[in-house]
Amino acid sequence: MIESELARQIRFIQIFTSRAVNDILAGEYQSVFKGRGMEFDEVREYQPGDDVRAIDWNVTARTGHPFVKRYVEERELTVLLLVDISASGLFGSVIKRKSEVAAELCALLAFSAIKNNDKVGLLLFSNCIEKFIPPRKGGSHVLRIIREVLGFQPEGKGTDIAQALEYLGKVVRKRGVVFLLSDFLAPDFAKPLGLLARRHDLIAISIRDRREFQLPDLGLIELIDAETGTSRVVDSSDPRFRARFAEMGQHRRQGLARLFGSLSVDHIPIVLKAGETKEVGHIDELVRFFKRREARR
Repeated sequence: MIESELARQIRFIQIFTSRAVNDILAGEYQSVFKGRGMEFDEVREYQPGDDVRAIDWNVTARTGHPFVKRYVEERELTVLLLVDISASGLFGSVIKRKSEVAAELCALLAFSAIKNNDKVGLLLFSNCIEKFIPPRKGGSHVLRIIREVLGFQPEGKGTDIAQALEYLGKVVRKRGVVFLLSDFLAPDFAKPLGLLARRHDLIAISIRDRREFQLPDLGLIELIDAETGTSRVVDSSDPRFRARFAEMGQHRRQGLARLFGSLSVDHIPIVLKAGETKEVGHIDELVRFFKRREARR
């Protein structure tokens, strides 16, 4: 991606996501992701209706008037974005590739985090660890994250989710909120996923294109695996082949959902569909997730 096009995309994402966060997401995010606890803020005079358990007896004894302790939520959280930048992310049958949707989702989450005074970090991975940016605050830091997700040129083409999860577990010891963005077309990663989910608040965001599990009738077409380079010519006009292709895709999606459910990992499924020209779908999915999670609380 040339620099001018990259800068244009970053600016567009910044404007769009900032507006969405201010209007919709920031409050939803704050209601779902609470701080680490309560910390002492100040003492003030007792008022009718205050909890008597909050009375500060030392101050009350010194002044001769009842005072209560006031606590506020210790807000600051650490948010980690684990982003799959393997070659399969370059696929997109609609107006956007999966990698571009991943960048928009990262922007929405990152701007929501800094709006609530949280820190954000980034781990890019393929079949190797590509880049790690430690958690920090600030708008310029978020713009750097967007730039890296959009413009980073990976060394690897494959996908090794297990390695990425294990690496994050080593470099980030403090409990945080972890968003794992991938199409999850990878070998077994159940064990490291479960281990990381026990230490962090882990949310999986699967990004898939509809054409990865639903083929149109286009006659003879060549299917190419972007990560391995292998190809196969298939007859998409054969309804039996299209049915088998759809069945395989459904089986993969159901297996992924069962895995997340068995490990108590929250899952946000994003599917790129024809006719979607706006990012509204991404926001809707995030809002629905926030509302479901808040209802569980």
